[in-house]
Amino acid sequence: MATIIGTRKTILKVGGTDYSAAVSKCVVTSDKTDDAFVSFADALAGGRRDYKLALTLRQNTAADSLWYYIWSSAGTDVAYEFWPNGGGTTESADTPKITGTVTITEPNGDLVGGEANRSSTAVNIVEVEWQCTDKPTLDITP
Repeated sequence: MATIIGTRKTILKVGGTDYSAAVSKCVVTSDKTDDAFVSFADALAGGRRDYKLALTLRQNTAADSLWYYIWSSAGTDVAYEFWPNGGGTTESADTPKITGTVTITEPNGDLVGGEANRSSTAVNIVEVEWQCTDKPTLDITP
């Protein structure tokens, strides 16, 4: 029986650090590539794909925050772990792990700042979309 992915247990690790508390959206996206060269093997498989890791995160200038990591590490390749059903230590059919490597880039658009809000708990957010260096891996066995 397949496990349905929920919305509350997601864990995101970037470069080995758990940033789950700073992230409100984590999505792996897939789209056809716009490469000019497509090999026969690529064509047989349906065409090459581009994979990205899309995140929404809170702005936080602390040196240990994900926002600061983006600010100080743009252009570097880093490993990530995306646990859509929680877990965080041992993958299984119930707690699969998606892994890969992304290139850290600053967002197109807002990087810091935002609109005023009456709420004392509102925070400014940033949306980023990082290019994966290859197709992510789905791990369901330890």
